[in-house]
Amino acid sequence: MRSSSVKAMWSGLLALGVLAALVLAALGVPVRAEPGPAPYLDPQLSVEDRVDDLLDRMSLDEKLGQMTQPERRYITPEEITRYRIGSVLSSGGSAPAPNTPERWADMYDGFQRAALAQPLRIPLMYGVDAVHGHNTVVGATIFPHNIGLGASRDPALVREIGAATAREMAGTGVDWNFAPCVCVARDDRWGRTYESFGEVPELPSMMTTIIEGLQGDELGGPASVLATAKHYVGDGGTAGGDDRGDTRIPERELRAIHLPPFRAAVKRGVGSVMISYSSWNGLKMHQNRYLITDVLKRELGFTGFVVSDYNGIDEIDGESGFTRDEVAAAINAGIDMVMVPTEWRRFIEYLRDGVKDGDVPVSRIDDANRRILAKKFELGLFEHPMADRTYLGTVGGAAHRELARRAVGESQVLLKNDGVLPLDDDDKIFVAGGGADDIGVQSGGWTITWQGEPGPITPGTTILEGIRAAADSSTAVAYGRDGTGVDGSYDAAIAVVGEEPYAEYHGDRTGDLGLDADDLKAIERLRAADVPVVVVLVSGRPMDVAAELPGWDALVAAWLPGTEGAGVADVLFGATAPTGRLPVTWMRDGGQQPINRGDGKEPLFPFGYGLTYD
Repeated sequence: MRSSSVKAMWSGLLALGVLAALVLAALGVPVRAEPGPAPYLDPQLSVEDRVDDLLDRMSLDEKLGQMTQPERRYITPEEITRYRIGSVLSSGGSAPAPNTPERWADMYDGFQRAALAQPLRIPLMYGVDAVHGHNTVVGATIFPHNIGLGASRDPALVREIGAATAREMAGTGVDWNFAPCVCVARDDRWGRTYESFGEVPELPSMMTTIIEGLQGDELGGPASVLATAKHYVGDGGTAGGDDRGDTRIPERELRAIHLPPFRAAVKRGVGSVMISYSSWNGLKMHQNRYLITDVLKRELGFTGFVVSDYNGIDEIDGESGFTRDEVAAAINAGIDMVMVPTEWRRFIEYLRDGVKDGDVPVSRIDDANRRILAKKFELGLFEHPMADRTYLGTVGGAAHRELARRAVGESQVLLKNDGVLPLDDDDKIFVAGGGADDIGVQSGGWTITWQGEPGPITPGTTILEGIRAAADSSTAVAYGRDGTGVDGSYDAAIAVVGEEPYAEYHGDRTGDLGLDADDLKAIERLRAADVPVVVVLVSGRPMDVAAELPGWDALVAAWLPGTEGAGVADVLFGATAPTGRLPVTWMRDGGQQPINRGDGKEPLFPFGYGLTYD
């Protein structure tokens, strides 16, 4: 739902028009009676009829504008009006200053007013990567990344997370989420492994319930935002785990492993699908007409619209920048809207030339617009285009944080336990490791900034704070990042170690997947004190720990839990029983990659493994 402020604005404009007519009549100037509102503005008509009427009124330039998505930093409100732009995005970390929910709503409304100033008053859509909560907004609730949610095996929980994310988005006005990622991660060296719910198609398919949470029972309901299934298709199967690489597999394997989650997303009514940077057997997905038009749109029956990835058309020919031929190839392949963050004017120019020269059929332009406009009507943007600020109070609210804490608890996977867990609340505990007291580390990439970063980047509860809250108030919980200060008087020592934040191809690890030297030294200091050692891994994928594991008394895979570190402590102290099961196969060493269920390799821990307490 949207604010009623625009209705008031139109009422005011109508009153001014009536007043002007009375003045002209008093002066003896003939006044021509104006027709009523255009049919496309009538919410009582069907979406199909409204789209037909609007499409008939649109010029080629207006249609091209609807297919263009610039980045907020590279376009002004005046340009939105002039070029009839249909969508704007915030890329990773792109936020207004100050980065507050209220300022986001102000920014959104400003862009929307510019769109409504166009002659046809077509509202825009605003897209963000809210991949684990409304994660670019400081103060938003940050949920576990998908790999942790896959460990929970709880589709109902994921639906709740989608609905909570939609509420926080609605308060800021943002109406389009570039999520969920329904990729099937087949090589843990891939920098997007944590964006996957798991290595088998059944897990991402069952977790498409998040689409229902985001979009609601139907688009246009309270706090309903458009969802995006990404990245179509095969991005998790590239050779060597190379982000944006080549998925070299036969079609039957592509269909058996990578296509099912998209089929499930389409069945749940997902509004948009984003194309992958990767290739399939050497052909870039951004120009693959067979997979986009023939398979996705025709065979799977997808009726929403297809959007490119950020500058995705630039990479079709392997050269930097995009050409007119690349624009034509992408649109003819079936891409309906194109992310062109900076060079959006050139994109419009090239696409216009392609249409005029016959390289891009007008029917393809009309089909793209029909798909885009239908979603705008279904979202109710023509009736309620502005931010619904009644939802601002949900951003980072207590109910959402409690939901996130529950999700963290359900996502923990207990991999080893030699009787040390659960801890007693009167145990004397020493905590070490770089991930213990760091919101940025435990949240990972796509948190406030694109790559994420260590430090107190947004409000939340660190794992250390959660441990201290769970322990008896009279018991000292000591902390030494590098393990210095531990001695034999402690009942247990907890090392929270793992990976620094990363996203996408920056996170590709083609070498080993072991812990870094500082983490290993901290663990050795704990072991030298001759106390039970619990290792909590904060990481976006399995780590190479087989050689060190015999010296640890317990091992917990915490994945990337987000802002609610108390959920980790809930499991460590037994307030929540560990029920998570591995969504990926855990390698014996990095040389086993890729390793997946059923491939005949002997893992350290098999897919689906997870202990619980007696």
